[in-house]
Amino acid sequence: MGQQAFDSAAFLAHCSSHPGVYRMLDAEGKLLYVGKARNLKKRLSSYFRTTGLAPKTAALVARIVQIETTITANETEALLLEQTLIKEWRPPYNILLRDDKSYPYVFLSDGVFPRLGIHRGAKQQKGRYFGPYPSAGAIRESLGLLQKAFLVRQCEDSYFKNRTRPCLQYQIERCKGPCVGLVDPAEYAEDVRHSIMFLEGSSNALAEELSAAMEQAAARLDFERAAELRDQIALLRRVQDQQSMEGGSGDVDVLAAVVKPGGACVHLFSVRGGRVLGSKNFFPQVGIEEEVGEVLAAFLGQYYLASPERDLPGEIIVNAMHEDFSALASALGEQHGRELHIRQRVRATRARWQQLALANAEQALSARLVHRQHLAARFEALAEALDLDAPPQRMECFDISHSSGEATVASCVAFGPEGALKGEYRRYNIEGVTAGDDYAAMQQALTRRFGKLREGEGKLPDILLVDGGKGQLAIAQAVLQELAVPDLILLGVAKGVTRKPGLETLYLNDAAHEFTLPADSPALHLIQQIRDEAHRFAIAGHRARRGKARRTSSLEEVVGVGPKRRRELLKYFGGLQELSRASIDEIAKAPGISKKLAESIYAALHSE
Repeated sequence: MGQQAFDSAAFLAHCSSHPGVYRMLDAEGKLLYVGKARNLKKRLSSYFRTTGLAPKTAALVARIVQIETTITANETEALLLEQTLIKEWRPPYNILLRDDKSYPYVFLSDGVFPRLGIHRGAKQQKGRYFGPYPSAGAIRESLGLLQKAFLVRQCEDSYFKNRTRPCLQYQIERCKGPCVGLVDPAEYAEDVRHSIMFLEGSSNALAEELSAAMEQAAARLDFERAAELRDQIALLRRVQDQQSMEGGSGDVDVLAAVVKPGGACVHLFSVRGGRVLGSKNFFPQVGIEEEVGEVLAAFLGQYYLASPERDLPGEIIVNAMHEDFSALASALGEQHGRELHIRQRVRATRARWQQLALANAEQALSARLVHRQHLAARFEALAEALDLDAPPQRMECFDISHSSGEATVASCVAFGPEGALKGEYRRYNIEGVTAGDDYAAMQQALTRRFGKLREGEGKLPDILLVDGGKGQLAIAQAVLQELAVPDLILLGVAKGVTRKPGLETLYLNDAAHEFTLPADSPALHLIQQIRDEAHRFAIAGHRARRGKARRTSSLEEVVGVGPKRRRELLKYFGGLQELSRASIDEIAKAPGISKKLAESIYAALHSE
């Protein structure tokens, strides 16, 4: 039975002309699209024109069975409601910003010897927060500079409180050793004050203050201190050259959007106190609206308006304007209690920032589209090689990793025509099998993965790729048959005699259907890419599991050291590495550790 056609004429005849929000739903009642309008009737009428609709808009309209509207007092209220609904329901035809991670800040804790570190999430700890920074890389760059210039500690408080001797950071002159009293609180406070000046963007004032202090140190013949200050000034000037542009000032976010067939990119360029903190690329899911202004309006709404915890600058520079920007600026200004300007026409330094953001967006999108095209071509080549009617939409690959049977881990990676589906990667810690039995490990992993399908969880791949050849392929066949998994294509991959890439033997569904592909085949390159990613993911999981086991296995063998005492020991010394470096006398100083027990612990840690 066909879908009932939506009676647009009857709907529009009774549609309000007030501001509001509209929601378009399909035959199953699923939300397709959320929009807002200054005039609901006028805006919705534009969807039902007989000519002139873009292909994606026409595809949306063809699926509409119902439209719901909510009248609001004004356009700003409509904008706020629209962003709330988009964030909650993420409709498939809206422009969607995939940015679930909170932005990092530099955090300066309270206390006599405060620490600097990276912070994400709610600001619940007592101290000061600087930022946000556009990426963790940008924040690490600033922290690295501060550590070199002012030697303020960056270790965790639990590590700091349990030190009995200075750590490696002190040895390489990245910290002054406040944990063991090697720096006066007043001197440390001055280093903290200088760090704050830098983080607040007062680099010029800081450099001038350090220059004056250097001259004073030289005048009293304290040449060692003068040399330290000289190095700090040189470091600051170098960073100023890298992170600022002549004439730049204020708190500004520069946004440039680029839209091409196949995708869109928004580049965010953050400036605080005239200093460039860094930048980041976003690739929003583009729905029916593909104009640059539409993408920017959607980005601004979801990035700032739907996330009020974001730091809002006083000015946002864009590379295209949109009619919604006025309402957005008003709504954001009310939300943050400050005035906001959104501008396109800028000059001097701001114009250079704008051009730089645009160049970055264009380059990032071009690189992404080229990658997608290459990957799509590989999927098409694989479909041709396997004689499929259409390219597969989902491929999964399993691999096993262990060291002589220790800490066995199975990996499952998923790929689609757009690339790795990293959110759907899985690892399985293998238990209860004979050490080194890869077949049993594969059987357990596949059973756990595809057993979920019977419970209605997980997606069925089009192709299941198994690394390991005939034996592993037979295991996969048996598991799928036992679980009554619907038909899917099994592809076994065995390394050739020389084990060199390009000489793999492939098995389609069973060992009888053996074939090879040319070394330059795009289909083979796709298989290698997915197999290698499964191998990498399995090794990473195995190393993490093995490392975790070995961190405590030495101590577990010591009589008298139970789980509680192990935790206390590791906490006291700040980790197994520091405990391993300690002498018997130092271990004996830990709470609850006798000299005899310290000797046993020392012997266990140095038995190899």
